Amino acid sequence: MTGIPPEPGVTAEAQRTEFLRQLQEYRLPIYRSDDWGNLFYDLAQECKKGRILVVLDEITWMGSLDPTFLPKLKTAWDRYFKQNPQFVMVLSGSNSAWISKNILSGTGFFGRVSLRLLLEELSLPECNAFWGNLSGTISAYEKFKILSVTGGIPRYLEELRPDLSAEGNLLGLCFEPEGLLFREFDQIFHDLFQKQGSFYKQIVEKLIDSPLSTADLALKLGRSRGGDLSKALEDLMESGFLARDYTWSLAIAKRLESSRYRIKDNYLRFYLKYILPNKEQIESTRLQRLPQGWLSIMGVQFENLVINNGHLVCKILGILPEDVLIANTYFQKAGVRKSGCQINYLIQTRFWCLFACEIKFRQGPVGTEVIKEVEEKLNRLHLPRGFSCRPVLIHVNGVSDEVVDSGYFARIIDLSELLKSSSTSSHASGPRFPQEKCKNNNE
Repeated sequence: MTGIPPEPGVTAEAQRTEFLRQLQEYRLPIYRSDDWGNLFYDLAQECKKGRILVVLDEITWMGSLDPTFLPKLKTAWDRYFKQNPQFVMVLSGSNSAWISKNILSGTGFFGRVSLRLLLEELSLPECNAFWGNLSGTISAYEKFKILSVTGGIPRYLEELRPDLSAEGNLLGLCFEPEGLLFREFDQIFHDLFQKQGSFYKQIVEKLIDSPLSTADLALKLGRSRGGDLSKALEDLMESGFLARDYTWSLAIAKRLESSRYRIKDNYLRFYLKYILPNKEQIESTRLQRLPQGWLSIMGVQFENLVINNGHLVCKILGILPEDVLIANTYFQKAGVRKSGCQINYLIQTRFWCLFACEIKFRQGPVGTEVIKEVEEKLNRLHLPRGFSCRPVLIHVNGVSDEVVDSGYFARIIDLSELLKSSSTSSHASGPRFPQEKCKNNNE
């Protein structure tokens, strides 16, 4: 059974009535919808024996209008449903923050949840399957132009037309009034966050250009660091729209207090940067081509996509999951004895080894200028005594022969490797790095 969207005029009574109607689709002899307790009791009478699965989908919509919904569901579970050892009930919904607060962290359901499952975006190999039989003939560069906007959201990828170019797909999805992603932003914040939607929009808008600390974000919003802002940030992270990146101590592999929030969902950033500023023009006159300069944001989008699939990078590098202590964006704050620096993606293993990944999205091959960029970053990076650091280059459209011949990078990864399904089940090709402590670098 599925809750109905919280449109104006939808009441708690309307949710119960619709719940009863859906029950009756299964020809169950249930007729009362005056009270959730009665509905659950009557349903339980039909679930006393045998293997039975009941799914309550969009439970936020179903129960948020009636404060008795969750208490009566808990009581029905304890008194009726769980008496059948083969009975399974699944509670699901888009608003994972509401589920976490009211069910997973709620005292009423303590000890009653058997499995908690947060559905993340699809992995890159899974995304690759949406190109179907044409997958082998379409370049990784073209695929990543689309994935850098859609991320691994299956609903967005369902609209993919493999017969169209990346530009053709994005034009239809994002820059036509009928396109799925043209109005998706407003729908997300209305459906998931309802009355708080406007405030939550303001937060993500402040994070378009760069990650921000809580203090900087509060300053830009003109609000205090706690209260509503703290709750909103938690909700946005729980729902998968934001990520909080902590810096950490390399010496002890422990995170520090310093952190920054970034937009994790690629579609949100793309919408705010390129769809929203052109919204009136899109509604009045159909665009014939994508807005000028849209590729300029692809570097940030691509970097975010790689970070979200960091476990695949580790596999390609031959690093076992149990050997990884921390892997994330790394930023080093400037101090008296050290300069500030940022590494796109830094992997720290338990063997005192670091893998500093530089992520580049270019229309053409990456040139030797990347070597100087990475050298400057690593010169600023304050390495603890006994640590080694291996530079890794991740690209999508080739590198120059000079970069390869320089031998500067310990590994150069073509992101097309991440699209291969084999990378999800076994270690990718290439030698694994030695798994012993690296004591030869005492600088």
